[in-house]
Amino acid sequence: MTFNADIKKIDRKFIPKSLAVNAWADLQPYFEQLLQQEINNKTELEVWLEQVSELQAVISEDACWRQIKMTCDTTDAALEQSYTFWCTDIQPHVSEASNELNNKLLNNENLKELDESVYGIYLRSVRNAAALFRTENIALQSEENVLAQQFGSISSKMTVEINGQTFTMQQAVKFLMQSDRNLRKEVFDKMAKRRLEDKVELDELMNKLIGLRHQIALNAGFENYRDYKFAELGRFDYGVADCEAFHTAVKKYILPLCDKIYFEKAKKLQLDKLAPYDVDAEPVGIEPLQPFKDGLELSNKSVAVFDELGSFFGDCLRKMKAMQHLDLDSRVGKAPGGYNCPLAETGVPFIFMNAAGTADDVVTMMHEGGHAIHSFVCHNLSLSGFKEYPMEMAELASMSMELFTMEYWNHFYDNPTDLNRAKAEELERVLTILPWIAIVDKFQHWIYTNHGHSIEERTNAWKSSLSEFSTQAIDYNGYELSRASGWQKQLHIFEVPFYYIEYGIAQLGAIAMWQQYQDNKQLALDNYLKALSLGYTKDLKTLYSTAGIAFDFSEDNINKLSQFVAQQMSTYQS
Repeated sequence: MTFNADIKKIDRKFIPKSLAVNAWADLQPYFEQLLQQEINNKTELEVWLEQVSELQAVISEDACWRQIKMTCDTTDAALEQSYTFWCTDIQPHVSEASNELNNKLLNNENLKELDESVYGIYLRSVRNAAALFRTENIALQSEENVLAQQFGSISSKMTVEINGQTFTMQQAVKFLMQSDRNLRKEVFDKMAKRRLEDKVELDELMNKLIGLRHQIALNAGFENYRDYKFAELGRFDYGVADCEAFHTAVKKYILPLCDKIYFEKAKKLQLDKLAPYDVDAEPVGIEPLQPFKDGLELSNKSVAVFDELGSFFGDCLRKMKAMQHLDLDSRVGKAPGGYNCPLAETGVPFIFMNAAGTADDVVTMMHEGGHAIHSFVCHNLSLSGFKEYPMEMAELASMSMELFTMEYWNHFYDNPTDLNRAKAEELERVLTILPWIAIVDKFQHWIYTNHGHSIEERTNAWKSSLSEFSTQAIDYNGYELSRASGWQKQLHIFEVPFYYIEYGIAQLGAIAMWQQYQDNKQLALDNYLKALSLGYTKDLKTLYSTAGIAFDFSEDNINKLSQFVAQQMSTYQS
């Protein structure tokens, strides 16, 4: 199976090429045409599905560009208004009309003629969406989308002054890697103080979101938002009990490894225990890793790394760069975080991130690059619905890419010692992120199954999760207040609730992919691309199996994979 990065924008056959989406009235005639269209046989049904898919692609790309532009510059009121207009004046109509299309499809007598092996997963998603749809939720979901974006607006304004210069929170992080402990403490304190300035506003925002989400769940016939969201996310292959088992396994097998990692860090820094501002620090005499200077250098070096995997991988990033689909540098007014945004019509996705020249930024670029590859290889699937792959698969694509590319990070670190440090830090992160995933996931379970809780109760629930999964090697004495509101920096909690356990599931899958890669690089890459190219035409277990691994986050598997990472990590540590 061969892939080409020179993908083409989908040629419109049903929607006029000149159509621009400025209002619901621009889209309404095409929904009405599809709803009124007669479907008399299997062939006509498949043509109708292609037309629906084309309309979905047009709508999706328009919405994505509105969000991309807004997150790239949260200070531009016109861009925010454009996105808000979409959420309040267009999306509600699209939701209702899309549900009517779903029902038309599900009630068509020719549905049984469709090939189950081709359309089965897609139809399962359609049935799920139709079952969850409630007219009374349209306005609530519109309000939720607008509110959720306020997190980015609030966070993007957070800056700190260091040595007379203003830095974003993402840029300030690099000072926490310095060997000067007094400087680290000063910067950490300023960052903690700045976050606390918006604590009340973020608490109030969360209260509003929780209220809306709870009502959405009740309207759909669920007791709580957690159970509703599990259904909406299409978690057909695992449930709440599996997430709880993941939490238990992380505590049992991963936390001891994290303790060892952090106590080793303390030893290198000649400390009994780490303070929170010591976690990313280097000992005196060792400079922080400096893999690149700016976004341009990051993109150039990333292309070189991807080329090492194969020309197709490098060509994908080159194509994005040529189309100006990379916005990598951190700056004031830019929303926090990073993402790869698939563009349904164009096919060439957009990578957004907040690079500040750190080793973590390299990992983020490799991660988002993996997402981008996923977008490229799915572009030619015949229906938009086939490309709406589950997040457990999306994150497998990105996290596997982090590990696949490690051996070629010499393009960022020409010094072998620095290269080994970068690899060791990546493997440390592979392990240390798992307790954080458990903390965030467990906290969200509590939030949405304890509706009506107070801010104090929510804070206590967060502190309880922290204490259960936190290492004993870090002393937070003096930072209790900022630590108690630490959940407020996690954008997923505000913007995409319950989208977090996927990182844990996919991290385990990525470790298994890396094991496979070490045994046979070409086979692993072939399996990787083959699995990604299926989009969401197969269930999760089949997608993972196609990749050559098992969909397995049991205690036994977590233990085996974590031991493998620990052993590999030791080969890079000095």
